[in-house]
Amino acid sequence: MLLVDVHAHLDMKEFDSDLDEVIQRAKKQGVKAIITNGINHESNLKVLEISEKYDIVKAALGLYPEYVNEMSDGEIENEIKFIEKNKNKIIAVGEVGLDFKYNDDEKQKQRQISAFKKIIKLAKKIKKPIIVHTRKAEQETIEILEKEKAEKVVLHCFSGKINLIKKAAKLKYYFSVPTNIVRSQQFQKMVEIVDLSQILTETDAPFLSPFKDKRNEPAFIIRTINKIAEIKFMDKQEVANNIFMNYQRVFIKS
Repeated sequence: MLLVDVHAHLDMKEFDSDLDEVIQRAKKQGVKAIITNGINHESNLKVLEISEKYDIVKAALGLYPEYVNEMSDGEIENEIKFIEKNKNKIIAVGEVGLDFKYNDDEKQKQRQISAFKKIIKLAKKIKKPIIVHTRKAEQETIEILEKEKAEKVVLHCFSGKINLIKKAAKLKYYFSVPTNIVRSQQFQKMVEIVDLSQILTETDAPFLSPFKDKRNEPAFIIRTINKIAEIKFMDKQEVANNIFMNYQRVFIKS
């Protein structure tokens, strides 16, 4: 079975002691590609290092919205330049987006929006897909992506309302579904609504595990495939093949 994890965080400390074993388990399960996403400069450096060490790990460099609030304008600009400088080493720009869950300060919201727009422009310039995080800012995120004419958009763990799911689907955006779909009605409903041609699979490892109190890892992608197959009344192999083709269409083919 051909499996892909388009959103993981293998650079995090949870994987420091056994990353070799994590990669081997993923390979044994049939995972052919793991996109590990950076969230700040330190993370981006480690993502590049990991992607050079393991053949199935692909790099995405990004700037997580909450870090934007801690950075100066110059630091944000420097990180955007760093991502552009490494464009030939990456498969996508991510993780980027908006997060208003813990932040009601209008000035900081505007900083996030400003940085997000700059990153969208960068992704278009270097012709890379953009992996988008949005939390408590789903409507604003979709509106900005549409207005900025973002291309090859992957909405990671999208938790927007049904009308926003339908709007994003109409805009031809892709939705990456995490392994905790096994117990999440939100993601189950999303899979019902969205055509399989716009669905991708992810873990968000080490987070959102399908197993209670257990670290998530790319080998668990099969859990997402099984649940999607159940919801779509399809064969598991057929679901996996379709999602692998979606991955190639978004991240591999120009």
